[in-house]
Amino acid sequence: MKNQLPPFADTHILVIGDVMLDRYWAGATSRVSPEAPVPVVQIQHLEERAGGAANVALNVAALGGRVSLLGVVGRDEAATKLETLLTKTGIDCKWIQLDDCTTITKLRVLSRHQQLIRLDFEDGSLINGAEAIVEAAIPLLKNVDLVILSDYDKGSLYHAKKIIAAIKKQNKSVPVIVDPKGSQFDKYYGATLLTPNQAEFEAIAGAFNSNHELERNGLRLCEQLGLNALLITRSDKGMLLLQKDTCPHYLAARARDVFDVTGAGDTVIAVLAAGLAAGESFESAANLANLAAGLVVAKLGAQSVTPQELLSEIQSTAKRRAGVLTRAVLLEQVRGCRLQSEKIVFTNGCFDLLHAGHVRYLEEAASLGDRLIVAVNDDDSVRKLKGEGRPVNVTAARMSVLAALRCVDWVVSFSEDTPANLIADIMPDVLVKGGDYKAAEIAGYQVVTEKGGEVKVLAFHEGYSTTDIIARISG
Repeated sequence: MKNQLPPFADTHILVIGDVMLDRYWAGATSRVSPEAPVPVVQIQHLEERAGGAANVALNVAALGGRVSLLGVVGRDEAATKLETLLTKTGIDCKWIQLDDCTTITKLRVLSRHQQLIRLDFEDGSLINGAEAIVEAAIPLLKNVDLVILSDYDKGSLYHAKKIIAAIKKQNKSVPVIVDPKGSQFDKYYGATLLTPNQAEFEAIAGAFNSNHELERNGLRLCEQLGLNALLITRSDKGMLLLQKDTCPHYLAARARDVFDVTGAGDTVIAVLAAGLAAGESFESAANLANLAAGLVVAKLGAQSVTPQELLSEIQSTAKRRAGVLTRAVLLEQVRGCRLQSEKIVFTNGCFDLLHAGHVRYLEEAASLGDRLIVAVNDDDSVRKLKGEGRPVNVTAARMSVLAALRCVDWVVSFSEDTPANLIADIMPDVLVKGGDYKAAEIAGYQVVTEKGGEVKVLAFHEGYSTTDIIARISG
């Protein structure tokens, strides 16, 4: 990831979807009601925020980009309040306003930063404006860099397929990013990218028992829906970006303290879209979205991430990455990460000729925590394991190549037959090994599990082997 932000201010994004007004009533609780076994909240603070697709628009605007918002509302006080909140941030509201429609409003009652109850005000009438949304979207497509469809399954995007087809007909170069909802994903056919959470994905693509099955199901869904990419958000497991003919890109969860997940999905799609609109690749934009998700869940309610916060996180992440280290310096870095409650993942190997199978394995290992340490057998150790003629590349060269991978944080060498002593010094939260081992057979298993850590065996990806590569080169 570059140590700077993309040019968000140069972008113009159109957000279409289910807009809502979020209300928060907060106060102290000191007694239980005599009328029922419920707490009595003495309301001391009232707040109103934009929700749903409107919150997505706010997240984009917070990054500095130009935003237009198309949605269905009623002719009521909630619609007026929502427009006031949005226009003061520079968002251009394009309402489909209906007489027989109630603007969706969600009222949350909180005390001591905990949500006690949520009251929803809606009548299912947004679907009455779905056809008008399609017609209104067409003239707005001329000067936008990207379109976001923010679907909360309230009816505004009932004709999403028509909107996507209209966009593709008018300007094939404009990406369409969708935050999907519901049990029918066919209506998103032809979109550029979808961002379902894992539960939504499994409901459509089927359950899975391994990352290999997850990848296979995801790529099949991409083909069925004509997608360029799929970003699956997986809560504490991070994210997975899938693209045809490209290695899966696993991203570890970045959150330190999860305070409130409200609106986190809105932030993810907003930052992802802003990155793509500014010219970033799918991988780079997904990395930005992942960082933003870690920041926003530490805030109360549906809120945005500012460019300053995102840049600070990028720079902080860059400073914590140190590449090739000595054992002593590595232990010092690990101690610093412990203070930040970061999850340490450890793996080891020879990594003589780095190939795509290694990269996929290391990305998968990195997704299991916050920091990935790769311990490399030194030359003498490799020679004992692999025989004369190995390694092909010396220790320093192998470590340098590994350190250049964005999924790897630190690389260290060891000279013993196994890294058991190094593991005991580091005491990782997750010990990972690739192959057909039994977990209990892995060096370091006992010391890690006794301290409450995990030991995981990841399957090697078929079709990749250093030995086979050397054999092919030898003719």
